[in-house]
Amino acid sequence: MKKAYLGVDVGSVSTNLVLLDDNGTVLTGKYLRTSGKPIATVQQGLYSIGQEMDKELEIVGAGATGSARYLIGMIIGADIIKNEITAHAVAGSNVARGVKTIIEIGGQDSKIIIMRNGVVTDFAMNTVCAAGTGSFLDQQASRLCIPIEDFGEYALKAKNPVRIAGRCAVFAESDMIHKQQLGYNSEDIIAGLCEALVRNYMNNVGKGKEILAPVLFQGGVAANQGLVTAFNKLLGMEVTVPPNYDVMGAIGAALLAKAWSAKRGQTKFKGFNIQEISFKTTSFECKGCSNACEVVQFFENGELLARWGDRCGKWEMQAV
Repeated sequence: MKKAYLGVDVGSVSTNLVLLDDNGTVLTGKYLRTSGKPIATVQQGLYSIGQEMDKELEIVGAGATGSARYLIGMIIGADIIKNEITAHAVAGSNVARGVKTIIEIGGQDSKIIIMRNGVVTDFAMNTVCAAGTGSFLDQQASRLCIPIEDFGEYALKAKNPVRIAGRCAVFAESDMIHKQQLGYNSEDIIAGLCEALVRNYMNNVGKGKEILAPVLFQGGVAANQGLVTAFNKLLGMEVTVPPNYDVMGAIGAALLAKAWSAKRGQTKFKGFNIQEISFKTTSFECKGCSNACEVVQFFENGELLARWGDRCGKWEMQAV
């Protein structure tokens, strides 16, 4: 049986799944829209991968990351659950051994990871302002009636990018509309939007960080060549978009699972056909103190397997 390692990265916008072989090569990858249904999306993705892959393949390690990592870790039977910073750092180091800066921009959040000698020395995340994330461009693409997939191509055609106020998504949209009414062409406006997003990112997430080359640009937004050009221009150095840029978090989770497997052995992975398993989550507010913690309960086929979310540990219960 050929050994393989599974990595799952579930965020608010996308759900990414990858399988790696013993050499760390990507055997297959899935980039799916989460659409507010992380459980169903992971079930669908795993089933799809199971149908595609060689039946002689054996999953010997599984890892989960992303904002829904604890929930999805329970669902797939993950052997290791790690935060996005760790997963992206591991994946980035695997692609470029000497990487010193990792820029990651997703649909709803963005992050910067500073690495020195293969170790994370600093990081920052933006989870509150849409102007530094992919959703900012999604909204403007919709208003301009241009597919987001074509944004980068439009931006590269710009002759004179328009300066757009990018500190706030609401102000940026107002400014963009104003520029349209003044008669600026779409290419220059789109390039201006890309530069506005990059300025917002650098003023918030990248503020005070020592950004050194090599720089990797990861996350689904890295497909936008207009943003790559804007980063190159603002940083004064070349930003590299790695292969599989859109599933790097999942690759990191799979690499962590591979390292776990080498030390521990028996995997808890539940298989590709988890569509046959009934999963349910409920929540309640603990009245035990003024913290009023929201406790999440996880059920598998009607059996309570885990709880999390309380600060004091009163209700905490993790699946063994």
